[in-house]
Amino acid sequence: MAGDEWNSMGCGGTNDEWSCVQALGQDAADAAFRTHWKTWITADDLKEIQSYGLNTIRIPVGFWINEDLVNDGEYYPKGGLEYLDYVVGNATELGLFVIMDLHGGPGVQFPNQQYTGHSVDAPGFYTSDNYERAYKFLEWMTERVHTNSAYFNVGVLQVINEPVHSGDYPSEAADMVANYYPNAWTRIRDREAQLGVTDADKLHIQYMVCPHSSKTTAIDLTIPKGEAWGSGNPSQNLPDTTFAFYDDHRYYKWDTSVTVTQDGYISKVCSDNRGGDDIIIGEWSISVADFAQYNSEFDIRDTDANNDWYKKFFAAQVQTFEKSGGWVFWSWKCNWIAGFNEWRWCYKSAVDAGIIPKDAASVAGTSPC
Repeated sequence: MAGDEWNSMGCGGTNDEWSCVQALGQDAADAAFRTHWKTWITADDLKEIQSYGLNTIRIPVGFWINEDLVNDGEYYPKGGLEYLDYVVGNATELGLFVIMDLHGGPGVQFPNQQYTGHSVDAPGFYTSDNYERAYKFLEWMTERVHTNSAYFNVGVLQVINEPVHSGDYPSEAADMVANYYPNAWTRIRDREAQLGVTDADKLHIQYMVCPHSSKTTAIDLTIPKGEAWGSGNPSQNLPDTTFAFYDDHRYYKWDTSVTVTQDGYISKVCSDNRGGDDIIIGEWSISVADFAQYNSEFDIRDTDANNDWYKKFFAAQVQTFEKSGGWVFWSWKCNWIAGFNEWRWCYKSAVDAGIIPKDAASVAGTSPC
């Protein structure tokens, strides 16, 4: 999603942050990432986000932003905390609510995914040692939120992004639900108790959603993975669910039950029900199935022919997701993908292209369904 940027950093030919640091060496990699962090998302970006009527940002971070948690022999860029403080502080000044998301966990929580920071064939997160590092990250971030004024608008802490599915990794998923999830809750709440945080000021703690909704008490494995994150019921072992939130990633692009036509996508979106107001659609886009994205119905390269449909596709998803607890588009910014301005993944680019309105609330006055 940021190939040109990645190449400009000197990371071209590497697959993730780990391999870039290995290739460049720690000092050169740190310098390259500092330049990236300072220029990729700036205070002006946050002001633009606010100007579009948006009220929330979700910040994905790797556990390695707390450098004390990185083991010898692990390769991650250093120096990111200063930039995180800058972004969060500016968000607070602008009144933007912040979801802080542990996006890359110790040991890697999902195989072959760049978002973990280290693309490997087998997930190593599901051990007591790596759980402990994650707990320490969550405690550290909890304390930072409650003691650093820049973090005033951080109201949600997500304990892990996109863990393994129970169908593919049953023992790892079961262990996470039985052990990591409830212990993460307890460690966050215990740290808040030590800090004297009042009940009203406690963080919302966020988990990946289970099939159907957060209210589910049994796992229905007949539901396609595209329908909900299939790691089991995150709340079944929690000591409490007060201020619990659930993160649902809804990409119609990968939902094989969709009829891949313009009408098929709209019909699927408009009939969708993602659950109650404790569920946030934390990732979604206006991209379509890979095999169809350059078909005449969906092509966006050097053509405006399908712009009206993409406006409708965006509006339909917004209206559907507003029936739950809200939504966060993935992502705010990217650059040229596959050699052209692929705005289906980039909110800012889609606004510039006239697909997403400059006033997000204006979607409420449309009738896409």
